[in-house]
Amino acid sequence: MHLDQFNYHLPEGLIAKHPPQNRTDARLLLFINEVIKHKQISALSSVITENDILVLNETSVIPARLFGTKETGGKVEVMLEKIIEDNRTLVQIKSSRSIKEKSSIHFMYDGQTFSATCLGRQDKFYLLKWDDDPTPIFLSFGTTPLPPYINRATTQEDQLRYQTVYANKRLQQSVAAPTAGLHFDLPMLNELEKTGLKIRYLSLHVGAGTYTPVTSEDITKHKMHAEEVAVDRELVQEILSVKQQDGKVFAVGTTTLRALEATFLDSRTEFKGSTDLFIYPGFKFKVVDYLLTNFHQPKSSLLMLVAAFIGLENLKKIYAEAIEMQYRFLSYGDAMLLERHDL
Repeated sequence: MHLDQFNYHLPEGLIAKHPPQNRTDARLLLFINEVIKHKQISALSSVITENDILVLNETSVIPARLFGTKETGGKVEVMLEKIIEDNRTLVQIKSSRSIKEKSSIHFMYDGQTFSATCLGRQDKFYLLKWDDDPTPIFLSFGTTPLPPYINRATTQEDQLRYQTVYANKRLQQSVAAPTAGLHFDLPMLNELEKTGLKIRYLSLHVGAGTYTPVTSEDITKHKMHAEEVAVDRELVQEILSVKQQDGKVFAVGTTTLRALEATFLDSRTEFKGSTDLFIYPGFKFKVVDYLLTNFHQPKSSLLMLVAAFIGLENLKKIYAEAIEMQYRFLSYGDAMLLERHDL
């Protein structure tokens, strides 16, 4: 398939630069039985039954952005991708000039200085070796890593709102929020649970590569970035039980869907490891029946995943109508609930 098939014109004015006043103020585009309806996010409760299971990604966003200086005095911005063993990190770096191997970057916060040495490149990232454990440095002094298309300074509000209400602070390893989950507040989750619906959690730690556009003209040549996943045995068993009783599996977000499909792809009884599963049209889904997701960027791997889930022509129809109806797009935007359309 060609990259241009996944392109569309996204008006700048439809990109949500700030969160809505309340999490549950989001609009919801429903695509069920191949019919489009326009609702509010609260309409989710009218679609899900007590026989179904709602699965959410409980990963937590780490304050992933630090600002430092090179040995020459030039300013740099460091965006964390992953903390790995031996005080090393994979990062993206913004600088007027490329960072040279063996050069140092210095960070000063609250009168303390922290340093890291560049060990070279690893794919699209820089590998940094820190003098000290980098985890508490990011947790104490990092700022919330807003997506590049929001294009503004991070505020105190973002520290709260660019995080799901159910984020597990013990799993603070994502550098991007699982944004479909931003629409839930605790009262909404409590109301859903009162219906008897099963609400369960897994984790997929979202990497900065989620914003990397697909550049291969033949999309099948695209290499997906790897992300860490944890799906426990109990969740796998519950999903199998729901399926046996004709219940439906609702995935909140593309990250949840990828984690589940990667788990069931090889009939695993549990999954703790990394996945670079790239889902595009032609993929055969094994587990997820409904997907709650936001509206995605043109030419993105996330858009290709949605096209695989509902069909490319349905995707084009939905996005054209969403633009006409002035939906808010991307991370802080509105949502869609999509029923899987098997081709």
